[in-house]
Amino acid sequence: MELLPLQLVLSLAMFAFVTSITPGPNNMMLLASGVNHGFAGSLRLLFGIEFGFFILLSAVGLGLGELFVALPMAHTAMKWLGVAYMLYLAWGLAHSAGSGAEGDGGKTLGFWGAVAFQWINPKAWIMAIGYFSTYVPAGKGPIYLVGMAALFAIVGLPCCAAWALMGQHLRRYLADAKQRQVFNWVMAVLLVLSIIPALL
Repeated sequence: MELLPLQLVLSLAMFAFVTSITPGPNNMMLLASGVNHGFAGSLRLLFGIEFGFFILLSAVGLGLGELFVALPMAHTAMKWLGVAYMLYLAWGLAHSAGSGAEGDGGKTLGFWGAVAFQWINPKAWIMAIGYFSTYVPAGKGPIYLVGMAALFAIVGLPCCAAWALMGQHLRRYLADAKQRQVFNWVMAVLLVLSIIPALL
């Protein structure tokens, strides 16, 4: 089994950290879930995001990204499907109950919903394709490629968890149902705005 050089590992980890910690659809949902459901209530969403992104990364590394290069219409269709679904998620978030009770405040994506969402998340695709096109030498085997995907997921987990923890911290300042409702509307708008860079 070929090991990754330390310098490459550090470069990969830095790329994974920067792209995972910055705002995007996944992190906007985790922040909102932390406020509405608490950190414990957001764990299924968190682990679903990480597992789904690991699968997506592995698939891109093993050749799925090249398929979309060869079939740009398929990539375009996937992108717009993702946009439509994120608009649906934003609508649901904006109209959630805004209750202050732990685990209340409207529905959130479960584990498998979060796994599936990665396949239509425009930022996830940009991250995955950029990761492998920039850092992966040609001719590497599947174990090497999956190992790189696992490294990204490991670095990304605490980055994404930080957003859910931030949301839980904000709960104490948003105890009133009306305040929680305003927050949900703001997060819905930010979720929609997070789509724009992927469309440019």
